Amino acid sequence: MSDTCGCGHDEPRAISESEDAEEHEPERLWQVPELRWAAVSGVLLLAGYGSGWAGGPDWAALSLQGLALAAGAWTFAPSTLRRLAKGKIGVGTLMTIAAVGAVALGEVGEAAMLAFLFSISEGLEEYSLARTRRGLRALLALVPDQATVRRDGAERVITPAELRVGDVMLVKPGERIATDGIIRAGRTTLDLSAITGESVPVEAEPGSEVFAGSINGTGALEIEVTTTAADNSLARIVAIVEAEQSRKGAGQRLADKIARPLVPGVMIAAALIALVGSVLGDPLVWIERALVVLVAASPCALAISVPVTVVAAVGAASKLGVLVKGGAALESLGAVKTIALDKTGTLTRNRPAVVEVVATGPGMSEQRVLKLAAALEARSEHPLARAILAAAETIPDAEHVEAVTGAGLTGFVSGRQVRLGRPGWLEPGALAADVTRMQDLGATTVLVEDDGTLIGAIAVRDELRPEAAEVIARLREGGYQIAMLTGDNHATATALAAQAGIDQVHADLRPEDKARIVEKLRGQQSTAMVGDGVNDAPALATADLGIAMGAMGTDVAIETADVALMGEDLRHLPQALEHARHARRIMLQNVSLSLAIVVGLMPLALLGVLGLAAVVAVHEIAEVVVIANGVRAGRARPLQTLAIPAPATVPIPLDDQRSHDQTHA
Repeated sequence: MSDTCGCGHDEPRAISESEDAEEHEPERLWQVPELRWAAVSGVLLLAGYGSGWAGGPDWAALSLQGLALAAGAWTFAPSTLRRLAKGKIGVGTLMTIAAVGAVALGEVGEAAMLAFLFSISEGLEEYSLARTRRGLRALLALVPDQATVRRDGAERVITPAELRVGDVMLVKPGERIATDGIIRAGRTTLDLSAITGESVPVEAEPGSEVFAGSINGTGALEIEVTTTAADNSLARIVAIVEAEQSRKGAGQRLADKIARPLVPGVMIAAALIALVGSVLGDPLVWIERALVVLVAASPCALAISVPVTVVAAVGAASKLGVLVKGGAALESLGAVKTIALDKTGTLTRNRPAVVEVVATGPGMSEQRVLKLAAALEARSEHPLARAILAAAETIPDAEHVEAVTGAGLTGFVSGRQVRLGRPGWLEPGALAADVTRMQDLGATTVLVEDDGTLIGAIAVRDELRPEAAEVIARLREGGYQIAMLTGDNHATATALAAQAGIDQVHADLRPEDKARIVEKLRGQQSTAMVGDGVNDAPALATADLGIAMGAMGTDVAIETADVALMGEDLRHLPQALEHARHARRIMLQNVSLSLAIVVGLMPLALLGVLGLAAVVAVHEIAEVVVIANGVRAGRARPLQTLAIPAPATVPIPLDDQRSHDQTHA
C-alpha cells in the first residue's frame, strides 16, 4: 500500500542479505517496527481524544495528537519524501500531502488518524515480506555441511564451498550430494524429490547426472564435480527466488496504481487554485480553499477500506484452511486467470501404491507374487517397499536378503531363491508387453522371480488425490486455464493428467524449467502456481501468485508462496479462488466509492460550498460505509465434506481386489 509494496522502504529490500540481517527478521507481529510505531500512535491518539472528551486543556490534547501524528508518519513519510525526490509517487505521497494539509487547517487529529491507519497497513505488509525472506533458509539447509573428496590419492573432508570442478566426491549411502556432478563409479537409487519433484527414486549408474541436495540410496558413489557450490542446482533455485521476489516487491498495489495519476492531479489543482485565486481575489481565502481541496482529496476511505476488507477476507480464509499473506496476495488471488499445478504432492498424494499385479505361469496367483515380493521388501529401505508391503495380505520370512545396487534384491523364502528387481536386470520374457503397458501408463514396474522362474510383475504409481478430477472440473467452470508442470517423465505425467482432465502438460522439468514456463504463462495473463516442494520454489516465486500445499509442503514452498492451503484437501483451492474474487469485488467497490467521494468533494470545496468541517464529516461517514462494506468480505462458507469417488486407475485383477483396497486404505 505504500510506494513500493507497502513496506515504506526506499527500495524493495533484497530477500537474501547477510546472515546477521536474516537473524533479525521479525518472526512475530510485535517485532515489526512499523507495527510498534502504529501501536504508539494509536495509544497517543486515543489519549489525545480522551483528554479532549474529559475537558482537559486544549494544548494537552493537541500535543498528544501531534505526537500520534509523528509516530504514525514516521513509518512512511521519510521514505515517501525520498522517493518523491526521485520522481516516484504512490498512496504514501497522497497520504503525506493530506496530513500536511489537515495540519495546516488545524485538524491535527484527522491527520493523526490517517497516519495511524496507514502505518498499520505498512507493518502488516512488512511482516508478510519478512516471512518470505526467511523461507530461503530452508533451501540452503539442503546442502550438507561437508563433503568427502579424493585429492592427491587421499580422502579429505571439506566444506561444499571448497569443492572445485573436476574433484571426485565420495558419497556414502543415505548422504546428501553437496553439488552437481556425474557418477563415475557406483550404482544406486537417488531421491530427487527436492530438486525435480520425481515421485519415485531414480536409478543411477556411471554416466548419470546428479544434483545438489539429492539423497543417495543404498550404493556408494564416486561423483565428478561439474559445478561449484555457488553455481549448482540449489544455488540457481535461490537466485531465481530472490530475483522474482524482488520483482514482486517492486510491483505496485491496486491503491498505488490509482494514486499514480491522482497525486499529481491533486497537487496541480491545489497549486492552481491557490495561485489563480490569489491573483483574482483574496489570497488568504483561496489558499485556505486550496488546503481544503487537499484534505477533500485525501484517500481517507481508501486508506481504511482496503485494509478492513483484507483483514476480514484473510481472517475468513483462515477458517477455510487457507493462509493468505497480506493484501497484495489477496488482490492477486482474486485476479488469477491461469493456474499451473505441480503433480507430485499437489495433484497426487506423493504416496506410491500398487496399482496392478500380473502373474504368469500355471497356478500362480497375483497374491503369491505380492507375498514373495513383500518377503524381500520387508528387509529393504527402498521407498517402493512400503507400497508392496501394504498390498500384501501375508508376509513370509525371508533369509539371506541382499541388495544388488541399482538392480534389486535377492534372498531365500522357504529354501527357494527369490529375486526382485527392475526390467533389464530381470528379463520380462512373456510379460514384456505387460511391462511396456505399465510403464506407458506411468508406473514403476518390478519383476519377481521364484527359483529361477519369472512369476509376475508389480506396477507401483503415485495416484491422484480422489478430489483432483472434481477440482479441475470446478476450476474449468470458473473460467480458469489449467496446466500441469512436473519433473516426472512424460508417460507418468500424461497418464495422470488424462485422469484429472488436464490437457496442457509439461513434463521432465527442472526447477528453472518450471519457472521459465510460468513466466511464459504470466506473459499471457495473470498466473498462479500451485506446488508443495523445494523444486517448485522458483515457479512459486515467478508466478503472479504462488500457492503452496501446506500440510504436504516443505517449509521453503510454504514460505516462498503467497498463499498456503493448510490442509490436504485440494478442494480448498477453488474455494480460496472464489473467496478472493468476492473480496476483490468488494475492494473495487470501496475504491470506486472512495474515488467518487474525492471527485465529488473537490469541486464543492473549490467553490466554497463545503468548508473544512463539512469535508471532514463526509470523510468520516464514508469511512463508516466502506468499513461496513469491507466487513462483508469476512463471510465465507466452510468447506463441505463430500463423498468423492476415487479416480479411475490401472485395473487390478478381480481376485486381487482385496490387496488393492488395502493399498488405498
